[in-house]
Amino acid sequence: MASIFTKIVKGEIPCYKIAETEEFLAFLDVNPNSKGHTLCIPKQEVDKIFDLDESTFGRLMSFSQKVAKAIEKTIPCKRIGMTVIGLEVPHAHVHLIPLHTMEDARFIQKTKMSPEEFQEVSKAIQANL
Repeated sequence: MASIFTKIVKGEIPCYKIAETEEFLAFLDVNPNSKGHTLCIPKQEVDKIFDLDESTFGRLMSFSQKVAKAIEKTIPCKRIGMTVIGLEVPHAHVHLIPLHTMEDARFIQKTKMSPEEFQEVSKAIQANL
């Protein structure tokens, strides 16, 4: 069965897209730790990030770095944190999280945003790519 991320890649589920290449997709997390929290995924559905072949893994990190730099230009924060957990969705993904405090990295406190705010943040980050 296709993961929710594969359904997003196929356009079956909408997302707030940040960046896209033939291989990768970046979109805002709809349950963000902080404003600008973004997920970077390979379009190919692979459950565990370390099961990606070495070349794809490297390109995912490069793609994630470009997205992180755009987030950093857009969202005032101390730094962009990166984490890979992968327990909730069986599809490799990288979390890029604007950090103000260590609490932003803990996945406990969530930021509420309206659809309009998500759209605004998405467009702002895209403009800085």
